Parts: sequence; C-alpha cells; structure tokens
Amino acid sequence: MRGTPGYIAPELCKLPPGRITEKIDIYSFGIVLLEIVCARKNVDHSLPESDFHLVRMLQNKAEEYRLLDIVENVDECMQSDKEEMLRMIKIGAWCLQDDPERMPLMSTVVKILDGVMEVDTNLVYEFSHSLIASPIANHHISSAKGPASVLFNPR
Repeated sequence: MRGTPGYIAPELCKLPPGRITEKIDIYSFGIVLLEIVCARKNVDHSLPESDFHLVRMLQNKAEEYRLLDIVENVDECMQSDKEEMLRMIKIGAWCLQDDPERMPLMSTVVKILDGVMEVDTNLVYEFSHSLIASPIANHHISSAKGPASVLFNPR
C-alpha cells in the first residue's frame, strides 16, 4: 500500500489486498477540504500536542460545539464567511466518517458544494482514526514513490 499518512482512509487497511472502494478518495478529499478551510496542515508538529492533529482537534471542538475554533486566524474580514466556513467543515467531517456507509458519494459532495443539497445533519464527530497521533503509527503505509505507471494504475 502506498500513500501519504494522514490522507489514507482508515478502512483501506481493513480491505483485502487490491480491493478499493469509491469511498477511499472521499476521505482524502475531506482532509484536504479541512486543510484549506482551516489554513493548516493535517498534522502540524509545531502546534501543542492537543492541536497538532487536525482530525483530533475537529473531534474535540465538535464535542465543545465550537467547530469554527479549528480555523486559523479568523479575522474580521472573515466574519461574514463564518456560515460558509462552518458548512465546509461539516462537509469535511461528513467525508471523514468512520463508517464508509455514512460517507457521502463524491457526486453528493459536488451537489452540496453547488448548493443543490444540504449537508447531513446527523454527523458523527467520533473519529477513531483521530487517535493515531503520528506517522510512526502508520508504519505499514509506504510513502515511497514508484514509477508513475505503478502509482496510477486503473482501479
């Protein structure tokens, strides 16, 4: 298995070798969306231990009903965008659900981004994979790059 630790869907480790579902990319999209909205990396070891893992921080802030606190440096210029930031955080959280059956399809995410659909209101903010604190815990995942033909085979 190859990929960047922190962006690989946790259920990928549970699937039989060579078996990939359409939900694998949804998890990665959720991480990237949160990174963009929050203006920080998924894992940032320069932050205090309680905040260095973005998904763990999301889980903690959701428990406190303070989702917007995961966004770095919300200034007065961004005050008018709070609702949109909150919507994007919820889309990201929906993409990170532990149960792949609870994750949206990418076509659903596109509809939500287009404003045609709403975000699921019954999100679970308990991410068991957020307990993985460091890339060392993902030692079974290789980030070594092979030839492009190996990395980008058809699914």
